[in-house]
Amino acid sequence: MISTEHVVSLAPFVVRRRVKWGDCDPAGVVYTVTFGEYLISAVELFYGTLFESTPQRMKDEQGFGTPSRALSFDFRASLWPDDEFDMRVTVDEIRQRTYVLDITATTATGEIAFVAKLTPICVARGERRAIPVPDALRRALSSYQAACEAAAAGSLAS
Repeated sequence: MISTEHVVSLAPFVVRRRVKWGDCDPAGVVYTVTFGEYLISAVELFYGTLFESTPQRMKDEQGFGTPSRALSFDFRASLWPDDEFDMRVTVDEIRQRTYVLDITATTATGEIAFVAKLTPICVARGERRAIPVPDALRRALSSYQAACEAAAAGSLAS
């Protein structure tokens, strides 16, 4: 089976994506808005892996949502149809009601295509009222952060 998106690593969490022709403008460059879709899709896969469930089902069961409070991109290289790139998701910071995810996309040649920061804010499901990061999510993010640090330390020792 051919896939345009799949998980290639869990710690750090990496999603490999292939640019589809329809993702691009007539000049062959990825539409700016499409980068947001790439990022959100990778983050949803990240949440699914953290909780071994579908992201929205898990959030419904836990009674919270994670709309975006902030999103920033630093574009460093163009992506073209059929280009493959990897998006690495790491946890930069866990705050009281928000947390910051860093997403770095690299091409098959190792060039950085973009660096993004996503800051979700935790809200009570159905109320859109800010709440503290739920304990289950805080634990999962902290555990993932520690696993990434351990993996990085292990690769430095090699």
